[in-house]
Amino acid sequence: MRFLRQFRGVLRLRCLDILVNRPPIKNNKQFSWLSTMQSPKLLRNAQTQHGDASSVDVENIFLHRHMLSTNPTSGGNLPDREDSPKCVWFPDDQDGGPAESKDPPTSISEEKSETQSKEVLPEKRKASSTDDEGYVKKVKLDANGLKTKRPGFSDERYDETSYYFENGLRKVYPYFFTFTTFAKGRWVDEKILDVFVREFRAAPPEEYERSLEAGKLTVNSEKVPKDYRIKHNDLLANVVHRHEVPVTSQPIKIVYMDKDIVVVNKPASIPVHPCGRYRHNTVVFILAKEHNLKNLRTIHRLDRLTSGLLLFGRTAEKARELELQIRTRQVQKEYVCRVEGRFPDGIVECNEKIDVVSYKIGVCKVSPKGKDCKTTFKRIGEVGSDSIVLCKPLTGRMHQIRVHLQYLGYPISNDPLYNHEVFGPLKGRGGDIGGISEEQLISNLISIHNAETWLGLEEDQIVSGEIKDAAASTSVVENPINRETEKPVISQNLEPSNEIATQTCYEEPDRSFDSKKATSDPQCSECKLNYRDPGTKDLIMYLHAWKYKGIGWEYETELPDWACNSNIDYDQV
Repeated sequence: MRFLRQFRGVLRLRCLDILVNRPPIKNNKQFSWLSTMQSPKLLRNAQTQHGDASSVDVENIFLHRHMLSTNPTSGGNLPDREDSPKCVWFPDDQDGGPAESKDPPTSISEEKSETQSKEVLPEKRKASSTDDEGYVKKVKLDANGLKTKRPGFSDERYDETSYYFENGLRKVYPYFFTFTTFAKGRWVDEKILDVFVREFRAAPPEEYERSLEAGKLTVNSEKVPKDYRIKHNDLLANVVHRHEVPVTSQPIKIVYMDKDIVVVNKPASIPVHPCGRYRHNTVVFILAKEHNLKNLRTIHRLDRLTSGLLLFGRTAEKARELELQIRTRQVQKEYVCRVEGRFPDGIVECNEKIDVVSYKIGVCKVSPKGKDCKTTFKRIGEVGSDSIVLCKPLTGRMHQIRVHLQYLGYPISNDPLYNHEVFGPLKGRGGDIGGISEEQLISNLISIHNAETWLGLEEDQIVSGEIKDAAASTSVVENPINRETEKPVISQNLEPSNEIATQTCYEEPDRSFDSKKATSDPQCSECKLNYRDPGTKDLIMYLHAWKYKGIGWEYETELPDWACNSNIDYDQV
């Protein structure tokens, strides 16, 4: 380092010596980087950031070629002038006349004004033409446009299929859909068939093999053999005949709406956004197709089986504002639930940390290594041997209310996950999961899912061998049954109403199955299977988001039937 500093000092002195004591230049190209010496006039005194030439600190001066510039006078004869670089200024030359040498240092702007020179200083590079500028601006606007559309989908996606009502359920006509994804790093050099069987699991290996042979499963839009090994940046595409899971036909009611926000009362069983086997049967798709509310921005989420208040932003600014309030815990949230047993009197506070056991299947449990959580509970009524409990989550962890109630020993009565023996004989009370490891718990959960689809995995359902015409209803739901021996039980309050159509008159679902709108695929295994419709217990969980109150706003929904079957004065709660 010391040697470098000494070398740099010597180099600076040498540069200064060349500039001050330079010999006469006959050819201006001899020292192209010192082109300012070509002026026939005497150059003016310079003032750098270190002072003028008489007071400069030669140990610290740094002169760069881009700091040098010509100061031509009008009428000067400057051969090859356009070849010389543009720089700043120079100290006096001893050959200069006294009148010129007495001039004070002159700024570039003053000098330009005096000489009326057409030369300009170096500046930030700009587009070479107005056309280029227009192109740059256009790209920027297009990017903003894409950002605006990011929360939603194109009309082509909305028009993929349509809805129909049957047995109190909202169903989707099966449709063709192309899944696309770029190759992940862990897939590189692996056989494509092995990757799809392991990573996606939405179909048996034989079906993926048939898709490869038929050219429905492609790489970079080209047909490949089943032993093809995936490469970096490969684009994988798989065309499937998609069957969605039916949901309740209860309408999504608009609680409040203005130009910035939409607040709805989400029925149980409908996911907020596309996930797993749900796409069109989601809140965002239904609002877009039947209320013409597109490009909504999700501010928060509710579990699929949870009903109640759901907020969407219609503008990015409002969405960020409300999301920030929720994230900084400035929003007071109140839920109502129905739990097993008689809940204790008074206010019960649970501060147990919650950890995600598996993000892939979405399961949590109380754990010391989890994140801080706090929920307060208060019993406000009773229904038979169950209790109606008011819940106030002060944090917003995944499944927080459900996990804390499980830990306290009062799980939600019909919670298909956290009120299950898979968590041990005590069903997770006090954090006891029967002495098994988390890995074993995950394995048990996935195994049970093969018979009880409450985890939302993209897995095959347990199906019967009954075959029916592909044109008939082909919705994929819970465990199939023989329709001749058992009928699904659907409550009357699940029948569709005209509320959606009268609100918007945009797109009303069919009131019954229309075979003309049905599509089929001879290679689709689900087209050949018959699934039973879900019953009431499959569509609902006794947990409802009742009230949300933030800074300058407050929203509330009507309560579901299961919360109104007791003598509770909710106005006094």
